[in-house]
Amino acid sequence: MAVPVQKNNNLGKPGKKEAQPLIIAKTPAEEQRLKLERLMRNPEKIASIPDRPKEWNPRAPPEFVRDVMGSSAGAGSGEFHVYRHLRRREYQRQDFLDKMSEKQNADLKYLDKVEQNKQAAEERTAKRRKKREKLKQKKLMAKAAKVETKNESDDEVDKSSDKSEDDKEEEDEREDDAETPSFIMGKK
Repeated sequence: MAVPVQKNNNLGKPGKKEAQPLIIAKTPAEEQRLKLERLMRNPEKIASIPDRPKEWNPRAPPEFVRDVMGSSAGAGSGEFHVYRHLRRREYQRQDFLDKMSEKQNADLKYLDKVEQNKQAAEERTAKRRKKREKLKQKKLMAKAAKVETKNESDDEVDKSSDKSEDDKEEEDEREDDAETPSFIMGKK
């Protein structure tokens, strides 16, 4: 008895896909992993991203109602069900309109809050910027004053070289007495 041999008709034919083993995902994480693996098998292939589903809108109220319910006692047995469906549809429409108005109000409140936060942040930034500029100006003034006093002391050194050492010592003492500290610790 001969063993049946299967012929491989796929040899030399590109375009046939390889048979992938069937893997059943048991957890949502595993399902996500399998989807990602399938996408990454062929990175050149464009992945389709579905559009966001449209928001449900109720059917507009009819412009002209043909079957007007009367208050007569002779209504048929099916009229109540028609009335009930119309009432339910109208309540759904009103609920939808209420929710849309609430959503719009919430969006407006959110945008107002964002704007207030931006203004508050801008005010804080401006205040800090002003403080930084003030300190910068103060440092520049102190530096200029220091350079000025240095230039004056250099001029005095040139003049005092002609004077005697006694005069020089007296002058140094006067300078020490004349200097006042820019701040005094412990006093208010």
